[in-house]
Amino acid sequence: MEKIAVLIPCYNEELTIEKVIKDFKKELPEAQIYVYDNNSKDKTAEIANKNGAIVRYEYKQGKGNVVRTMFRDIDADIYVMVDGDDTYPAEFVHQLIEPVRAGQADMVIGDRLSNGTYQEENKRHFHEFGNNLVKKSINILFRTNLRDIMTGYRVFNKMFVKNMPVMTPKFEIETEMSLYALDKKYIIKEIPIIYRDRPNGSVSKLNTVSDGIKVVKTIVNMFKNYKPLQFFTTIAIILFIIGLLVGVPVIAEFFKTQYITKVPSAILATGIITLAVIIGQCGVILHTVVKNHKESYELNLLRYMQLEEIKKELKED
Repeated sequence: MEKIAVLIPCYNEELTIEKVIKDFKKELPEAQIYVYDNNSKDKTAEIANKNGAIVRYEYKQGKGNVVRTMFRDIDADIYVMVDGDDTYPAEFVHQLIEPVRAGQADMVIGDRLSNGTYQEENKRHFHEFGNNLVKKSINILFRTNLRDIMTGYRVFNKMFVKNMPVMTPKFEIETEMSLYALDKKYIIKEIPIIYRDRPNGSVSKLNTVSDGIKVVKTIVNMFKNYKPLQFFTTIAIILFIIGLLVGVPVIAEFFKTQYITKVPSAILATGIITLAVIIGQCGVILHTVVKNHKESYELNLLRYMQLEEIKKELKED
């Protein structure tokens, strides 16, 4: 029998968690609903428990930490992840589940942006700007055309959940999921959904300044970690050009007078160009490391799939 798990990470969502649970119970009566409370200071856990959810706790603060624990703990065939703030309508869950159930996708994304509802409902326009900046960077990096990178409404199959190493501790988790799926060549499908803003009294946990800094760090780390050759080669080329600009007058002077008076410029140019060469070599080495890691991952994934097939056969027997 197919097992569906609805995963709801929560921090201070007492105003909305009851409705979220009831909505998903109505749409997926056969599913188990898990609410992971992340040190809430209100009655989130109490309300979730009263409404029939399985309540568990994650004491390391941050959504990424919650998702890591969820993925480790819960065993299911299909995983639905949704925020506890009632911004994602439960009625779309059937459309999101179907591609995973049919084997047409490993991760299905609830796309808030295509139909314009996020732009209409969202009152935090700087966050929208940050979302678009990360999205464009990822699409350029992986030559893809994803429309919504940071949505919190997603459906996964078991292979994705049990093989994803969740590294980020906080709200960058959605971006990490998208990057992981693209880098490891999982099948991604986007389904347009309606987005609604938080009800009155419910407060977002995001901070404009700190999360803006995180956006910039995410973009830099994304290029460095996933495309090190391009990242370090770009820096090396920039430094090499600067070194040439500093060094050309020194070389010109030497050819003209057979003597160098601009000794500081000569030393500086030599240092910058040497640094450029070293950084370029780092890019080549890290590119090889990333390539080897991908090969190891594919072999481990193959072993996982073979093990799952053996488990399935044993159950049938």
